[in-house]
Amino acid sequence: MAILSHDEQTSALIEKDQGESANMLNLPEFKQFAQYPDGSEARLSGKDAHMRYGVKAAELVMNLGGEFLFGSDANTLVIADSDLQWDMVVIVKYPSIAAFNEMTNSREYAVIHRHCEAGLAHQTLVQC
Repeated sequence: MAILSHDEQTSALIEKDQGESANMLNLPEFKQFAQYPDGSEARLSGKDAHMRYGVKAAELVMNLGGEFLFGSDANTLVIADSDLQWDMVVIVKYPSIAAFNEMTNSREYAVIHRHCEAGLAHQTLVQC
């Protein structure tokens, strides 16, 4: 179950950067309970841990000149050949792929990403 990009996925994303804004569609699935490596926050839900990440990530995105375009719980699967796999739908606009890459490789992002990892069971992230 993926929660981080693979090197070849990151390379493909960077190769497509034309300096234009880039939207990211994030489809997270949460763990029932957060799982921090040190065992802390054992009663915190996966969604709540991810929201701790989301609040701080929003600050980083806005500091780069990006914005959150849409966020909602995923409610009902209307057309598909499988069951609903995601708990939320989030769309974030970055000024460029380079800005996205800068943010995800920053020290500040590394500090908050522990909440993301603790809360996520799986995610799909699509540049669109």
